[in-house]
Amino acid sequence: MNSKIFCDIADISSIAKFNKKNIVRGFTTNPTLMRKAGAKDYASYAKQILNICKKKPISFEVFADDQKTMIDQGKKINTWGKNVYVKVPVVNSKNKFMGKVIKELNNQNIKLNITAVYSSNQTKMILKNINKKTKVIISIFAGRAGDAGKDPIPEFIKSIKLAKKFKNVEILWASVREPYNFLQAKQVGCHIITVPPTIIEKIEKFGKSLKQLTVETVKAFLVDSKKSKFKI
Repeated sequence: MNSKIFCDIADISSIAKFNKKNIVRGFTTNPTLMRKAGAKDYASYAKQILNICKKKPISFEVFADDQKTMIDQGKKINTWGKNVYVKVPVVNSKNKFMGKVIKELNNQNIKLNITAVYSSNQTKMILKNINKKTKVIISIFAGRAGDAGKDPIPEFIKSIKLAKKFKNVEILWASVREPYNFLQAKQVGCHIITVPPTIIEKIEKFGKSLKQLTVETVKAFLVDSKKSKFKI
């Protein structure tokens, strides 16, 4: 499986840098990343990003907590650019499934990225609320599941199997913790993996032998011990 790498970032200078890389096929943002990047006005900041990233797909998230406002926000975000995916959480903060939002926006041919998904049951619920033509990304949070001691792989395998009938649906491996996750995502057949910039740079350096890694590690320890002027 040839998994596409999307860069998970909202910082404008980083987007300008990573937009030039062929390895990066798209971008994902979220309100947390937008805030960290210093965005004061969500819409105008997103439009600044879109001045740089004009062709590659990019996701911008709604941040309402009720279905009506989410739908309104989703429609507005969709008007910002042809390459925009509207990011919608699978549930709101009260754990209410956002099926109505997904269905309504999907029916209006708005490209969606359903986020904060953790289980194949949630994937099944999403698939019941979409058509088979408008593009949908389902983002499963592997890293955060792993942080909580849960193995995300079985949920990916089931979700990918469920989505096979939908040519318009892509399963995305989200919340990456280490470069090796890219290989895991490829092995299970994920269509996309979202990766922070530092990990993309590590993926670009894949290919070192174990022997090379051993020598580099020992040399690094030696350099630090000399710099510290340690004596025993």
